[in-house]
Amino acid sequence: MGKKLVMAQKRGETRALCLGVAMVMCAVIAYYILGTTVLPLYQKSVWTQKSTCHLIETNIRGQEELGGKKVPQYPCLWVNVSAVGRWAVLYHTEDTRDQNQQCSYIPGSLENYQAARADVEKVRAKFHEIQTFYCFSATRENETTVLYQRLYGPRTLLFSLFWPTFLLTGGLLIIAMVKINQSLSILAAQK
Repeated sequence: MGKKLVMAQKRGETRALCLGVAMVMCAVIAYYILGTTVLPLYQKSVWTQKSTCHLIETNIRGQEELGGKKVPQYPCLWVNVSAVGRWAVLYHTEDTRDQNQQCSYIPGSLENYQAARADVEKVRAKFHEIQTFYCFSATRENETTVLYQRLYGPRTLLFSLFWPTFLLTGGLLIIAMVKINQSLSILAAQK
């Protein structure tokens, strides 16, 4: 009976050790992926200075003239603000600026023109309600653009690192508990 209990205990310890090592390996892989994707974006971000922006004007752009004809395009919002003592164009995120420099806010769903237009009008109304809000500007002097929200800020980095850190800590705790259990059972067997 005692031999069967010891064998079952060893199998359980082996499985627990495998689980702990697998969790640590998954955490290492996740850290590597985050270190090659999110961390460089965070380090390259120049939008680090938090400023107060005052709304100057908003404009909804929805149609474009090509060859004298109005061509329906997705609606977008154009926002001018006063930030850091100068006039600037507000962009929702870093990606908004890269997608279309003529739009400050691009709606998420572009399939339905009317729904996208309603979304843009809702955002415009919110800007007109608050008038003064925080934004992010670059540290460069000649920069005339600001961001409403940073995609690659410290909060994003912390949220990205939470689960790998949880996995690493859990895996190390499992390994430590198994090793402590093994040493205690050896001590108990010696007495």
